[in-house]
This record gives sequence, C-alpha cells and structure tokens, in this order.
Amino acid sequence: MVPALPRIARAQPYPSRPVHIVLGFPAGGSSDVIGRLMAQWLAEKLGQPFVFDNRPGAGSNIGTEIVARAAPDGYTLLWATSANSINATLYKNLGFDFMQSFAPVAGVFRVPNILEVHPSVPVETVPEFINYAKDNPGKLNFASGGIGSTQHLAAELFKSITGVDMRHVPYRGSAHALIDLLSGQVQVMFDLMPASIGYVRDGKLRPLAVTTAVPSEALPELPTINQFLPGYEASTWNGVSVPRNTPSEIIDMLNKEINAGLADPTIKTRLTALGAMTLAGRPETFGKLVAQETEKWGKLIRAADIKPE
Repeated sequence: MVPALPRIARAQPYPSRPVHIVLGFPAGGSSDVIGRLMAQWLAEKLGQPFVFDNRPGAGSNIGTEIVARAAPDGYTLLWATSANSINATLYKNLGFDFMQSFAPVAGVFRVPNILEVHPSVPVETVPEFINYAKDNPGKLNFASGGIGSTQHLAAELFKSITGVDMRHVPYRGSAHALIDLLSGQVQVMFDLMPASIGYVRDGKLRPLAVTTAVPSEALPELPTINQFLPGYEASTWNGVSVPRNTPSEIIDMLNKEINAGLADPTIKTRLTALGAMTLAGRPETFGKLVAQETEKWGKLIRAADIKPE
C-alpha cells in the first residue's frame, strides 16, 4: 500500500486551487456583468475562487488564444461569446481553431439585438422600413460597434434577405455608434438590447423589432424580424468553454453548477433586466448552438466578403 500513497495524495478533488475565467473583452459590458455573477456563484458552490479575468484585444482573440493554449485541467475557462463564432471565419490567421481547440461546457444566455431607428426616419414597422430603404437606396446609414460585430452582421443578414441598400458606418465600439444614432448622425442600428433598452423606453429611439426567433420578455410588445422575414435570427450569446481534452467529469461538474446558477433568483433577475434569455442545458446542446452559429456567420462573411479592420 505504501507506493500508492503519493498517487492518492496527488489526486485532489476539483477544484483544489483558484480557477480563471477569461473574457476577451473589457469590463463593463453585459458579458462581464453576468460573467462575474456566475464566477461568484461557482466560487460559493465549489469552494475555490473563480477569478474573472478580462483579456481584451483583437476582437476577443487574445483572450481566446490564452485559453486555447492553457492546460486542459479545468483551471482556465473561456467565457465564450458569439464573437468567437464570427471570428472563426472573419480572421484568417488565428493561432487556434475555435471549433477544434475547445469543448463546450454550458450555455449561459442569449441577448436580442433591436432593429431601431432615429425618430426622424418615417417608419413604424419592419415592412415600412424595408419599403422606405428600397425607395431611398444608399441613403440610410447603419451604425455598428465595428466590422464583424454582432450589430454589423445582424444588419448584413437583414440586407442579404431583403436586398435593401444601406451604408455601413463602423465605430470603435458600440457606445460611440449609439451616441451618433441618438443625435441622428446615423439613422439605423441593430444594437444589443442591454445598451439600447433605456433609450427605447424613453422614446429617444424607435424600435421596430427584435432579432431573436422569439419575442423578448423585456419588450414583449415588439415583434420579431422573422415574423416578416422567415428564417431571420441574429443575437449575441454567452457560454463557457474549456480547452479540448478537459476531463468529462470536470465539464459535467461545471455544467451542473452553471445550470443551477441560471435558476438562482439573483442571476435570473439580472438577466431579465438585460432582456436576456437563459441557455441552460447539457454541454452537447451548447456545442450544437456554437457549431450552428459558426456555420451561419461563416457563410454570411464569405458571401458578403467582409474583412476585419
């Protein structure tokens, strides 16, 4: 029995030391807010610190590569976002393959974008907007937080289905884009609901529809775009992934606790306030979503010949 003792001593239960959750964007956005809440939840339930680590840069690719190169031991997690699915095609020389380098753990939430216009645009509905855009080709400017952002691709998907001609005005961040939309410098934006919902409720922006396949509980009066354009869906999702070959028992443990966190009243209340919908489910369910999103945005990026800045 003596030779077996060192091996038994080394086999400590997971987690036995702090865990890092890496997000490839700066602090302050909805991904950061919910990520930190979930990190706190996991720390309380699993008895070790879960450190939320912002590593912004290159459209989230810097933080993602850090996790891709980490040991597959459950101590470095990726707070994955829809940007990861977009970047898989948008960037040609990544130091990792998102679909091959990571294993899914759990979905966390999906946030709608809102098709919204400055009040000077004389439309009230999606069909009116399409007709107005077709009657005024090239005269409407749509803003986004940058080339390849979810705001940009939501608009490009809309253009590809309807055939409308709108000019893209990319900004270095969605906050600057939203400021110019409010002032009327640009006329249209497919903005994330958490950023725009206050201006919509105050009447400073006119919402036409949400981009998700189902209506939002936060703005239930708004229709979905796919009611007018069947098959249209564009939104921002967040979840947790780990380096490929992470032990399945660690993935299952994290999945169980993340799903439990999504049922917690504090986290549910915060998600509802953001207009978000939970993505609770098994790892394979999240993996299927990631694969579908990567394929969908990849086709659009190639068809529209979108290049990064």
